[in-house]
Amino acid sequence: MISVMSQETSANKAHTLQTSAVLAGGGALCWISSAHPAFQPFWMPWDFSWTEYLAPAFAALWLLRGQAATPKGARLPWWRVFSFLFGVALIYIVLQTHFDFMAQHMFFLNRIQHVVMHHIGPFLIALGGAGETLRRGMPPWARKIAGHPFSVALARFFQQPVLAVFLFSGLFYFWLIPAVHFRAMTDPALYFTMNASMTLDGILFWTLVLDRRPSPPARISFGVRAFSSIIVMFPQIVLGAMLVFTSRDVYPYYNLCGRLYPSISAIDDQHIGGIVSWIPPSMMSIIGLLAVMTFYRLAEEKDAS
Repeated sequence: MISVMSQETSANKAHTLQTSAVLAGGGALCWISSAHPAFQPFWMPWDFSWTEYLAPAFAALWLLRGQAATPKGARLPWWRVFSFLFGVALIYIVLQTHFDFMAQHMFFLNRIQHVVMHHIGPFLIALGGAGETLRRGMPPWARKIAGHPFSVALARFFQQPVLAVFLFSGLFYFWLIPAVHFRAMTDPALYFTMNASMTLDGILFWTLVLDRRPSPPARISFGVRAFSSIIVMFPQIVLGAMLVFTSRDVYPYYNLCGRLYPSISAIDDQHIGGIVSWIPPSMMSIIGLLAVMTFYRLAEEKDAS
């Protein structure tokens, strides 16, 4: 009994030290970002945000903590841990480095930023399938929030398959409506809302589609998951084609703020942005379909054995 209490005390101290280190790192980045903005290298935040710093930092910390707390035979394989951490890192890079500044001054870079935060990063996070391990590494207060009936009901609502597909495609379109895009790029609060909604929606969609389990306990069947992955590809193709074949500048914000690469014209910038909005998302849908088919085969083999 005393030994167990001693282990829990040691674990709590380690958790406190780890959390303190994360907060101290954020404090240092915040101070440097505000006090010495001209001396920051590319990997430092262009516009420091506590939310955009803490969310990926704690996600990575809690996963590693949960992995360490899991018995060796039940731990996630290394590639799933890597997939989760790499997805988190990609989202952090496009939001909390100088890439964010670049994305505010070239349309095609803004499209890369959104594809990473809406498709690639969340896809890799979901592919890791680290939900249980992540919960195991959370502090009690975070675990309580994640498991609260309201949180569960909210996630279940947004992961209804029809609504999930609609939001996944609709948000990508909504933030590209020229008037909405202009306002979002000039209003810091709306800019944060745009990026947060894209990231959260991507995570909700891909964790629904890339659930490894059969249904039940998964919320939808493998067939619906495969269909959801493919159906969202077609609106992306249409949107990308509209941008690729447009002959006028529909996003004047980038001319007003000053383009990072003046040699790339507004039309060429939009055309490249259209390709970015067309090809990578379509590829992610196909990869998602292949992943769902693989999970289905593995589930069938497990039932047969």
